[in-house]
Amino acid sequence: MSKFSAFLKRKNIEFSLKRYGIDALGAMAQGLFCSLLIGTIIKTLGQQLSVAFLTDIGTYAMAVSGPAMAVAIGYALKADPMVLFSLAAVGWASNAEGGAGGPLAVLIIAIVAAECGKAVSKETKIDILVTPAVTILVGVALAKLIAPPIGAAAAAFGKLIDTTTKLQPFWMGIAVSVLVGVALTLPISSAAICSVLGLTGLAGGAALAGCCAQMVGFAVMSFRENRWGGVVSQGLGTSMLQMPNIVKNPRVWIPPILASAITGPIATCLFRLEMNGAPINSGMGTCGLCGPIGVWTGWLAPSEKAIENGAQAIAPAAMDWVGLALVSIVLPAILCWIFGGIARKIGWIKDGDLKLN
Repeated sequence: MSKFSAFLKRKNIEFSLKRYGIDALGAMAQGLFCSLLIGTIIKTLGQQLSVAFLTDIGTYAMAVSGPAMAVAIGYALKADPMVLFSLAAVGWASNAEGGAGGPLAVLIIAIVAAECGKAVSKETKIDILVTPAVTILVGVALAKLIAPPIGAAAAAFGKLIDTTTKLQPFWMGIAVSVLVGVALTLPISSAAICSVLGLTGLAGGAALAGCCAQMVGFAVMSFRENRWGGVVSQGLGTSMLQMPNIVKNPRVWIPPILASAITGPIATCLFRLEMNGAPINSGMGTCGLCGPIGVWTGWLAPSEKAIENGAQAIAPAAMDWVGLALVSIVLPAILCWIFGGIARKIGWIKDGDLKLN
């Protein structure tokens, strides 16, 4: 057993929730961002401006989302170059075989293929043949075998959330908004979770509300400590920066969570706000304004997943824009300013509790 442990250590193979559930998942979201998400934005701009060159660029970027995710996962797992490059084929196969639930299939299969490739890497004199062969054979074989049921399961669960939100928009608006918002601030990837589950429509709108409540909420609530730099780093970056402060004083998390519990049902019940862009946008919040941009692209050109859930292109009315602005920025800012002020007054939050290092 000690020899096996030593072998795993030498190969940097670590079976842990952090390595797979945080590092790999977060990297997968970055791979999605750098392919599907940015490609969707560029393609939509090209279509709306009638610039075929931009439309083509966006289409090419969207097409390589599977390889981009797999390579990003391999990078997070510290895979050797031969393993890393071989994961492109694994990602393509897993995403294609996984269908609507492709991202989840890529996550699971790329992890297994990467670790198998790392295990044999540089162990033979014909490493240039063995390492890519093992990585690709294991990955693609698994893709053919388990990607379809993984994809079907993820798609079914996402469909259940979508249907339930339509039937119970108030309660599900609260649940989805709070849970996805909390996931955004935790050191895991809410964007990857939304992509895996294919959250679009009303459920995507609720997820967007929760993420914006966390990011904008912390930015406004901590303005006393962090000033404009904090507004930019949290409001356009990530509320995850507050995790060290949350660990020290969990009560600082109460105002953004309360805000998300309010903005979620406002999004689903009052404005019927649907996020029909790429599902990853649902979990991005105001990070680079990707969440609101996803709503906009979904209005003009719904994503493939959104179309599967019944979405159609619309010409947004004034009320749509008002709802987007209120849910994404205005209400989170006002609510967290109020709740944060109350928390400071009763001593739950003290000066310096929200200071970013």
